[in-house]
Amino acid sequence: MTIGFVPGTSSALPSLASRTLEPAEWADIGVPLLASPREVVKDLHARHLPSPSTAVVAVYDPDGRIRASASFAGRSGVVDGWERRNALLSHLRRVIPHDLRLRRPVRTAVLMICRDGAPGWTPEDGAWMWGLRDACTLHGLRCGSYVTLTADGWHVIGENRAGRTPNATSWSRARSDPPPVAKGTPQTLRHVSSR
Repeated sequence: MTIGFVPGTSSALPSLASRTLEPAEWADIGVPLLASPREVVKDLHARHLPSPSTAVVAVYDPDGRIRASASFAGRSGVVDGWERRNALLSHLRRVIPHDLRLRRPVRTAVLMICRDGAPGWTPEDGAWMWGLRDACTLHGLRCGSYVTLTADGWHVIGENRAGRTPNATSWSRARSDPPPVAKGTPQTLRHVSSR
């Protein structure tokens, strides 16, 4: 990456294009596969009941148990990974201490974005993916899967894995049902929802 000044300006202006990831670039960074993506999506959906324009970030221990999760509203139309990274980092810092003292990351962060529109990759997804990768680096985590939740269902970007339920409209049905009783929830789970 070259750092320099744009001719005719007095300060460096980073390229927005460099703060996004295409699906092929995402696949090249070696994101670990989810052992059971359907179960991960169902669990995160049940914990946060995300509506469109909601981001859910979750941190998993090496044994696959969820350690912490947070959901928050994300502004639509943002295609700059810098802003996405800052939002993710802010919420990660609220729910779990960083692992920067470790020689190598052991916990993994997974991001699920509930949004309107088609299930395929969009420039906004590229910004979220860049933001997740960078936030994980700055928090001492492994960068995990990126999942979109649309009206068509869920889709793990960069992998050929998808399902129809839950989807972006499931939250309205779930909110009208009585809340499920959590059984065997680990004591270490810290759930933050700032919707």
